[in-house]
Amino acid sequence: VQLQASGGGLVQAGGSLRLSCVASGRTFGVYGWFRQAPGEERDFVAASSWRGDRKFYSDSVKGRFTIGRSNTDLTLYLQMNSLKPEDTAVYYCAANRYGSVTDMAAGKGDYWGQGTQVTVSS
Repeated sequence: VQLQASGGGLVQAGGSLRLSCVASGRTFGVYGWFRQAPGEERDFVAASSWRGDRKFYSDSVKGRFTIGRSNTDLTLYLQMNSLKPEDTAVYYCAANRYGSVTDMAAGKGDYWGQGTQVTVSS
């Protein structure tokens, strides 16, 4: 099983980025995105059931970020709008074969991508 994240970069405050995570090896039941700023612990950003009927966001990104996945392949994405300097971090995707959105939000991911850097300038 492999998760390959991409799409990070440098963007001005107020801008948008779309992160992608290509999953291979198996299907999943739940997936999520996390981020880690320099000197900080890894924090939960968003999680979704595979069917998309349950989605959960951290308060800091609610209304600005959207989690989803492609219907045609195993690509997961995180659409980030209205970016702020405090969104600067390395972003990681994660996925589980089983488990709940709540478990994913608690960081209980079985498979993790390598991370992609997002930098938001003021």
